[in-house]
Amino acid sequence: VQLVESGGGSVQSGGSLRLSCAASGYTHSSYCMGWFRQAPGKGREGIAAIDSDGTTSYADSVKGRFTISQDNAKNTLYLQMNSLKPEDTAMYYCAAGFVIRATPPQVADFGYWGQGTQVTVSS
Repeated sequence: VQLVESGGGSVQSGGSLRLSCAASGYTHSSYCMGWFRQAPGKGREGIAAIDSDGTTSYADSVKGRFTISQDNAKNTLYLQMNSLKPEDTAMYYCAAGFVIRATPPQVADFGYWGQGTQVTVSS
């Protein structure tokens, strides 16, 4: 199983970015997928998840601003991020797992991780 994130970068507050996560080595539609982020000195935080039937869930901190989606034909997961804030600055990771047991998604429920892509939002 391999997950490769892309699309990170530097934007000003209020801007948008779309992250992508290309998956290989497994049947994408059979897994639950999630996006997590980790700011310097902080723990890894679950922010969005989509389960195998397409149901989505979000952390309160990103609800209404971020949208998780997937293209099963392309084995790709996306995170559209709008109205970005400086506090969104972090390394963003995609992850794959078998079950989502909580909202926001929990690190313990995901067994496969990408290497991360950096998002920096300036004020």
